[in-house]
Amino acid sequence: MQDRPRLCLMMVHAHPDDESIGTGGTFLRYAEQGVRTVLVCATAGEEGEIHDPDLDPIEARPRLGEIRRGELACAARVLGIHAVELLGYRDSGMAGTPANQHPASFHQADPTEAAARLVRLIRRYRPQVLVSYNARGFYGHPDHIKAYEVTRLAFERAGDPSFAPAAHLAPWQPLKRYETAVAHSTMMRWREIERQLDPGAAARQQETGFDPDRLATPDEQITTRIDIRPYLTRRQEAIRCHRTQIPPDSPFLRPISDEAVAAALGTEEYVLARSLVRTPPVEDDLFAGLR
Repeated sequence: MQDRPRLCLMMVHAHPDDESIGTGGTFLRYAEQGVRTVLVCATAGEEGEIHDPDLDPIEARPRLGEIRRGELACAARVLGIHAVELLGYRDSGMAGTPANQHPASFHQADPTEAAARLVRLIRRYRPQVLVSYNARGFYGHPDHIKAYEVTRLAFERAGDPSFAPAAHLAPWQPLKRYETAVAHSTMMRWREIERQLDPGAAARQQETGFDPDRLATPDEQITTRIDIRPYLTRRQEAIRCHRTQIPPDSPFLRPISDEAVAAALGTEEYVLARSLVRTPPVEDDLFAGLR
């Protein structure tokens, strides 16, 4: 009997740090189980912020992409990610900024060409499960939205031998595609914890336009909850690698010994957007139906 191919999880993120903040616990869980984990990062995050107190922002700005690639490598080691690939596009910046128009930006990339780049990686690593964002890109960043569009297209075309043919890369069809999510109840719980721990949090949330009804996914739409409580400390270590993006007082770096904080951060949630195998209506495993 022919052996089944090794289980492989591929996640498509927009910028360095997205992999740790949104899906770091999931990466750790599956790496520990022996699943091959692959991170595809669309850009190097050239338009990001610079919070690292050891850097001169003026000096560091022109080489921020290089710096963030180093931070990404640090986080990938912590998360046990087996392979990291960059699609090679430039960070598009926040919606409505001039960087959106840069010809090398991910926002300006031809979707079919970008999907072809991703399809070649899918065929190289042969993941059964593919993960990226939802159609809103969670909070509307152009690169997150583009990652969703490109991942959706790549999922549909990776098994088509006429699409993006390349020597020594046979067609490969992933079997499940997920979108990252934060349940409305989870976001509300975290908002209240922030306000309890920080008297200024409520005003800051209002200033930044923090709106759970716009950002969160209704609880009834969540299909998959991954328990990451055993990995919270290591996920936080990975987040710390992104020194340019995560200031020392970030909520992501709060002590996780507090039970309420651990409970709010203890799951990473997903929506199963497409499946070619039969799955249960509620999952606690991205590979449900494939084991």
